[in-house]
Amino acid sequence: MNRLLYFLPCLFLSVCFGTPTWGEEFEWTSVGIRGGVNFKDAGLPPGEKEDFEQFDVVGTLGFPGAWEAPWGWDARYQMTTSGGALRENGNAGFIGTMTVGIAVTKMPWRTTLDFGLGGALLSKWKFGRQNVGGPFQFIAHGGWLFHFPGNFLAGYRFHHMSDGTIYGNNRGVDLHMLELRYPFSTL
Repeated sequence: MNRLLYFLPCLFLSVCFGTPTWGEEFEWTSVGIRGGVNFKDAGLPPGEKEDFEQFDVVGTLGFPGAWEAPWGWDARYQMTTSGGALRENGNAGFIGTMTVGIAVTKMPWRTTLDFGLGGALLSKWKFGRQNVGGPFQFIAHGGWLFHFPGNFLAGYRFHHMSDGTIYGNNRGVDLHMLELRYPFSTL
């Protein structure tokens, strides 16, 4: 507990009072495609009743202001949007997502880690035996991207979607996604 009480103020101070570069504008940092599936035994409990797949196009908008985070990582706030299909056993519906989060990049390691929270809109929320609740869902994600030579990114993302019990006690969907992106900048 004492370490947490030390860590939280340090995190707050580094995010709020790091050395940001405020001369920048909003800019598209990457666009790409991604797809994923759920694994019944590799998600958050209680697990899904059906097998899901999601395929979409994704774009990331970097916010103005980047800063150097501890241990040589570069950090930047970002907004990620996507549009595509959520499918279960041939039953498909539209899914559109918007999340805000933070990306930290260490170019000598050719690595970006990103985390975010946001929401999704679904055209369909009843899939076979599983009802995810309603048209609005909360999103939480964490991912890893590798910067390949030749200016493209490939990565993995854990993508959790849930109604947060606003429509009652429903199951969410946990997806393991792979993605390919074209970067316009390093963050």
